[in-house]
Amino acid sequence: MSDTATPTGFLTQEAYDRLQAEHRELSGTGRVEIAKKIEAAREEGDLKENGGYHAAKEEQGKMEARIRQLAQILETAQVGETPPDDGVVEPGMVVTVEMFGDEETFLLGSREIADGSDLQVFSEQSPLGAAILDKKVGDTTSYDAPNGKSVDVLIKAAKPYVG
Repeated sequence: MSDTATPTGFLTQEAYDRLQAEHRELSGTGRVEIAKKIEAAREEGDLKENGGYHAAKEEQGKMEARIRQLAQILETAQVGETPPDDGVVEPGMVVTVEMFGDEETFLLGSREIADGSDLQVFSEQSPLGAAILDKKVGDTTSYDAPNGKSVDVLIKAAKPYVG
């Protein structure tokens, strides 16, 4: 990890603890189990046509990628408590906004908070997230879209995320 790492975003203590446990499991027993699978498949003979060996190596690659991802998230996350239900937009809140005449509801923070939820997630570092951060229900703000146009946003609701 370089010194220029940017924070992943806000995580609740619960989400941080869950990710930390997953990281420990994958880097401990997960690595041991996949090594055993690879060794067992290797003993079956010719590696060129050994589907079990190739599947185990692919599984190992995916697991190692997840271990690296978890390490980066845990290293750079800003951990905090669920924000108060005071109508002020903060990381860890489900926010409803009106843009382009349509309502949109999403979680502000890291997608790791909403694990298992189909809720859309915006980082507080995203253009929309940065524009609404610390605003109150009823406030109107705007941000510059990637196409350079200004997008007006009305904050209609902001409630703490309860997973």
